[in-house]
Amino acid sequence: MKLLGSLASPYVRKVRVVMAEKKLDYELVLDNVWGPETTVPQSNPLGKVPCLIMEDGAAMFDSRVIVEYLDTLTPVGKLIPAQSRERAVVKCWEALADGVLDAAILVRLEKTLRPVEQQSQIWMDRQMGKVHAGLKTMSQDLAETPYCMGNQFTLADVAIGCALGWLSFRFPEITWRDDYPNLARLFDKVSERPSFKDSVPH
Repeated sequence: MKLLGSLASPYVRKVRVVMAEKKLDYELVLDNVWGPETTVPQSNPLGKVPCLIMEDGAAMFDSRVIVEYLDTLTPVGKLIPAQSRERAVVKCWEALADGVLDAAILVRLEKTLRPVEQQSQIWMDRQMGKVHAGLKTMSQDLAETPYCMGNQFTLADVAIGCALGWLSFRFPEITWRDDYPNLARLFDKVSERPSFKDSVPH
């Protein structure tokens, strides 16, 4: 399999972490979707990464779709529970983490792609409100247990770890460590895993 992506994308990192936890072999093909030489649209009409090219040449995209598929390939390091309720809870954690990222990325794009005089502070404030509301909810829902689902490391922890790692990378001014010690505790724990150490965004 080939994974099209970048070293900075938190969504690509989520897939890379899952690949490592599942002990799956793949080739990482770096691609800048903003550059004129990008080939991603040939595989994903949306022009977004991650995009997984499977052995038969078929393409799969959207990180949530990809990681759910990868978790079925081998019983090693099962990350998504089989039980419907627990499965839904894990996927909700993932959706919340991805939603925080979606909002923060919109702010970053507004700041980097638009001239200052054309930037909408109202728009950015609205998106940052989503970021802080998401962080607060994640922290409140994170019980005093090692991971989101008790003692079991799941996709929920992967998604949150990737979201927090990207926020530290792109928005160091957000003091989530001080404001939400539950998140800091979880992040420090998952950051010790080789899958996270090998995929730090840069």
